[in-house]
Amino acid sequence: MTAAPSAPQRTPAVPRREVRTLRTAVGADPARGVFVALALTLAIGWVVVALDGGQLLNQSSVVSLLHVATGLGLVAAGQTLVILGGSLDLSVGYVVSLSTLIAAETMNGSDSRIGPAILLVMAVSVAVGLVNGFLVATVGINAFIATLGVGLLLKGYLENGYDGPAGSTAPTLVQTLGYQRVGPVPVAFLLFLAVAAAIWFALRRTRYGHHLVAVGGDAQVARLSGVRNDRVLILSHVLCALCAGLAGVYLASRLGSGAPRVGVESFYDLESIAAVVLGGAALAGGRGGVVGTVGGVLLLASVDSVFNQLDVDAFFKQVVRGVIIIAAVALYARRRHRRHRERNGARS
Repeated sequence: MTAAPSAPQRTPAVPRREVRTLRTAVGADPARGVFVALALTLAIGWVVVALDGGQLLNQSSVVSLLHVATGLGLVAAGQTLVILGGSLDLSVGYVVSLSTLIAAETMNGSDSRIGPAILLVMAVSVAVGLVNGFLVATVGINAFIATLGVGLLLKGYLENGYDGPAGSTAPTLVQTLGYQRVGPVPVAFLLFLAVAAAIWFALRRTRYGHHLVAVGGDAQVARLSGVRNDRVLILSHVLCALCAGLAGVYLASRLGSGAPRVGVESFYDLESIAAVVLGGAALAGGRGGVVGTVGGVLLLASVDSVFNQLDVDAFFKQVVRGVIIIAAVALYARRRHRRHRERNGARS
């Protein structure tokens, strides 16, 4: 008797699970939360400012808010990549300051030098990113120490070489990137959204994005799976520095010259990390996304806008920022702990 043909075996849906895992890592759940918080902040702020006799959502206020979000957002978009990989970058503020000077001094008020100035800024930013990535990924120095050390080296150069503003940004760049708008939306903010969209695509649709999430989730497992952890982290630090350099070009277009302290005085190092964390990223790596970062940037910019309208003391402003960040991190941690407990309960 011939045996009946066996039923065709189904291939396990591993790719689909992997896609779901990636979506969880760079998913929209924390992003939804930060956008809800953004909507509540704008609604409450609008009422409070209106009671004070002002207008929060008029055109000038919206334009100002989006300009604030652009500078911070460009830096935070790059910071998202290194944090997602389990690293961070504390040198971004100094890269921003250095980039404004390189751009303005190279242009020296000439439109014909815009291209060379931007290329030089990108080249220097890549060099800084390579140094950071090499120290973190190859030498094995803790990211906090390595990037802080590189930042202090840049700080020494800036303080020794510059007493104040230097150079002159090309008029065309000032008019377009610095002040031109499409309705109430600055062109520079559209540039930030384009950078965020490119990073979203890289995280969702490219091998680099999958590897970055794997490295941040568990570096040892990623290495055993064939991922070149060092290359992934070095590339992430290079992209982070490039975003900071782009933010420097934008600020040079706004200021009309280079400013040796603008990146540090704006706290772009800590503010960018705060925006990424508000967006739901885990500082340990492996979880987060640029969509949440955009929400975190807009939330911080909105808080600034409300406080500026109310003429709130700068100290109180920082206190409220700190409370918001701590509350957000505590909420995410509690949610993750609850989900972990539910999974363990379901398995048992």
